[in-house]
Amino acid sequence: MTGSRRGRPGYDQESLLLVAVKLFNERGYDGTSMEDLSRKLGITKSAIYHHVRSKEELLRLAVDRALDGLFAVADEVQAGDGRAIDRLERLVRGSVGVLVDRLPFVTLLLRVRGNTKVERSALARRREFDRIVTDLVTEAAAEGDVRPDVDPAVTSRLLFGLVNSLIEWYRPRGGQPDTALADAVCAVAFDGLRRR
Repeated sequence: MTGSRRGRPGYDQESLLLVAVKLFNERGYDGTSMEDLSRKLGITKSAIYHHVRSKEELLRLAVDRALDGLFAVADEVQAGDGRAIDRLERLVRGSVGVLVDRLPFVTLLLRVRGNTKVERSALARRREFDRIVTDLVTEAAAEGDVRPDVDPAVTSRLLFGLVNSLIEWYRPRGGQPDTALADAVCAVAFDGLRRR
């Protein structure tokens, strides 16, 4: 199904998805029923099913929105050249941009636990993203730009733990570009990470 599919007046798949993600983040995926969603939207469950097949499809659309953004940044960084530390910093900056742009979707992604097939698939994609980060850290260490005394997998997890923690406190404010947030994250992370 495409995002342009329309059903009842006032709702399309995109607007329905935004409300579903908000409810999933508030109540948890398992704690949200299609009945809850229909009440929140003020439409029948059958009207929802006109747009999506299931609650699990809503979850898949939501976590894919976050993951697709992260992998687009990773693909761009991997296709680029330069030192690994600089590519790693571009990956962090781009990931902060995705988080800011898709905050509810990234928040939901970081809360999945593997209870469903969709969640397990999302976790597998997250592990693949973690591997990309770890490979960049390993390469940066081999080039002498990153501390060699910390395991690259640990460095990668700590680095993206910092990025992922933004979902807990970051709230968009008008007028403040996401570049300021990315600058702050990179200053804290890379000034401590770079080998002197």
